[in-house]
Amino acid sequence: MQVAELAKVEFFGGLSKRELEQLAQWTDRVSVSQGHELAREGEFAHEFFLIEDGIADVLQDGEKIATLGPGDFFGEIGLLETERRTASVVAASDMQLIVMFQREFKQMEREMPNVAERIRSAIRARLS
Repeated sequence: MQVAELAKVEFFGGLSKRELEQLAQWTDRVSVSQGHELAREGEFAHEFFLIEDGIADVLQDGEKIATLGPGDFFGEIGLLETERRTASVVAASDMQLIVMFQREFKQMEREMPNVAERIRSAIRARLS
């Protein structure tokens, strides 16, 4: 992932160049086509997704319960605990996403606790 790309993402706004450089080492950018299943309800979660571009549908028991777009995130429970996914997420358009796996998040918690806490705060706000 490039630092300049991360700097444009509102979720990471306010981070220093050094923090962004470190974060870039722990994240990947992926492109997916419309219809791609990003997360499957009932499977174990091990990654966190942040939507840069495009939209995704959130399905629970086969019913659409939400639509996510740029700046939204999902899979956050995979960062906090190894739990089964509570919903499926399917790309409703072509998408660009930033992905961080649980192992990298744990490393970030050790090396950049302020950034990890920022992500945890956003997750807590979303879950409440």
